Amino acid sequence: MIRSPFPAMARRRLASAIALSVCIAGVHAEAVHDNDAAPDLLLDRVVVTGVRPVSALTYETDPRKPRQPIPASDGADYLKTIPGFNAIRNGGTNGDPVLRGMFGSRLNLLTNEGAMPGACPSRMDNPLSYVSPDTFDQLTVVKGPQTVLWGPGASAGTVRFSRDREIFAERTVKGSGALLFGDNGRNDQVGDATFGAPLGYARVSANRSDSDDYRDGNGDVVPSRWTKWNSDVAVGWTPDDSTLLEASFGRGDGEARYAGRGMDGAQFVRESQGLRFEKRGFDGALDRVEANVYRNRADHVMDNYTLRTPNPSSAMPMPMASNVERVTTGGRAAAVWAVDAIEITAGIDSMASEHRTRSASGIGAYALQPWALDAQVRNSGVFGELAWRTGEGRVVAGARADRAAARDLRATTGMMRMPNPTRGQTREETLTAGFARYEHGTAAKGLSWYAGVGHTERMPDYWELFSATRGPVGSVNAFSGVDTEKTTQVDLGLQYKSAKLDAWASAYAGRIDDFILFDYVAGGMMGTTTTARNVDADIHGAEAGATWKPAMHWRVEGSLAWAWGENRTQNRPLPQMSPFEARLGVNWNDHHRWSAGALLRGVARQSRVAPGQGNVVGRDLSPTAGFGTLALNVGYRVNDIVQLSAGVDNVFDRYYAEHLNLAGSADFGYPADPVRIAEPGRTAWVRVSMKY
Repeated sequence: MIRSPFPAMARRRLASAIALSVCIAGVHAEAVHDNDAAPDLLLDRVVVTGVRPVSALTYETDPRKPRQPIPASDGADYLKTIPGFNAIRNGGTNGDPVLRGMFGSRLNLLTNEGAMPGACPSRMDNPLSYVSPDTFDQLTVVKGPQTVLWGPGASAGTVRFSRDREIFAERTVKGSGALLFGDNGRNDQVGDATFGAPLGYARVSANRSDSDDYRDGNGDVVPSRWTKWNSDVAVGWTPDDSTLLEASFGRGDGEARYAGRGMDGAQFVRESQGLRFEKRGFDGALDRVEANVYRNRADHVMDNYTLRTPNPSSAMPMPMASNVERVTTGGRAAAVWAVDAIEITAGIDSMASEHRTRSASGIGAYALQPWALDAQVRNSGVFGELAWRTGEGRVVAGARADRAAARDLRATTGMMRMPNPTRGQTREETLTAGFARYEHGTAAKGLSWYAGVGHTERMPDYWELFSATRGPVGSVNAFSGVDTEKTTQVDLGLQYKSAKLDAWASAYAGRIDDFILFDYVAGGMMGTTTTARNVDADIHGAEAGATWKPAMHWRVEGSLAWAWGENRTQNRPLPQMSPFEARLGVNWNDHHRWSAGALLRGVARQSRVAPGQGNVVGRDLSPTAGFGTLALNVGYRVNDIVQLSAGVDNVFDRYYAEHLNLAGSADFGYPADPVRIAEPGRTAWVRVSMKY
């Protein structure tokens, strides 16, 4: 059972709360009727087509804004509003993020500048499963290997969910909140309050999200229900305008039913602690220093009896459960120097993680078993970046070096519990990374462009080292045989901005030596076995977007994303590549009270597949048909405190499935041959948000 800080809320109580909020807000509506001093700030536009870059390869957005499809329940879902991102579907929640067809630790995922890797060997609790987007203030994405400031191996990109840290000149109380109600029993509650004063502040944020199983476009029920909650507290001390010391604490839990797995997630306990220091206002070249330390614990339970009934004819006919835990500690310290047109950032970071497990047959029996420590990983790095502005140009370059290590503590491996030949062994690798980029022009002058090249080397992550059944040919297992992955990539792009048109385009081409690939082989009674090995690969692709304002109240937006990959070693497509996708959105907004919009999403057929190959979670099954969906939304600002938004996704109740997908589990009636999990059918939702 999930213990939530919120009381259980039925649909009637949630609807009553929404109605009450609207009625209270209506009392104030007349007083602000003529307030149009800052029209663009009075009504948040529903995010539909994608987030535009704020600079070369860097994207920023406020994840608390309403978005369509139905507001996200996890970090991966929200990332799909940025062109180039997709997610491997698990069910209703906890999808695994994919950028430009790249997956896993090729994406550096950070929350509050700390790593929160999951514990499940099959990434049932991937890092963004523990992220509730609407409790964060900012989402920042850097695509490609074009920064070295936030950790090693980020060949696909870097994703940071962060919260603001403020210094208050006077006593201040502010807060925000939102309620969401939708089809399939969806209901969310989120609240955030800050109490500030010149000497410091306290901030409390909490959320709860709940949904039943959804129905696909054919009306069939897809096992997908979930409940999750999070609560976080931050206390800051600000003795002067340039100094900040903050301590933070957080906890969360949840459960999720998965249509594409043999087990469900019965527990997702998160415990987080952090300490952060910032100092500015130095004399001379030193501009600021910042440092943080953190400890994140994931305690995850997967079983086949809490959210389903064990299938007597399946590979797990009896009640079974596995409990895995991962504790990650780390820290980072950096200093920034600024002299005339040059800015230099330099620092160090480190991370250490321990993984342990226990399991048993029988309901609740795992809790009586002792823990077994099976893996340790660690990384220490030093980094530096330089930005040098020359007239209308800007040169940005960086380098980092890391020492990575992994220790294998498994006594046995495989379902037959064979002795582990690498038990007690430690792998150590020295990793290097660097990039250089030239940027010319500024958006204020209309046209700007950039060109950059980056290289990074990535240590095989926990899942690639420990979850595969076998390693490359000639090796005893994946831990000993899988090599580090090396990516070299060129990134190009341009942006154009005028009074009515804002357009951008980016393209990339890369070569990956020793790309880590998984082969899936059906093993009869033993189930599917996996082999992790290295191949050489080529990748390239592009994204583009534009916003056109044909009239004062109208906005037309569009975005495109395309990714391509080739397994050079075998002369076949690289698996799990996202198909070509286009989005077109039309929005009308009077900047004061009302808004309305439509989103048309089209996804092309994906015929370049490599059946039987994939990554630690997803694999190519067969070519995927293209599809198109339509969504509608409307917004109304009741007053300067309360805003309503509502929408209908998949208006025509279309039956379709994404290419990046898990095969449906036989426990839920799916056939033995892999079948993709279908997406939700027509879904209506309403959201009321408050801010003061």
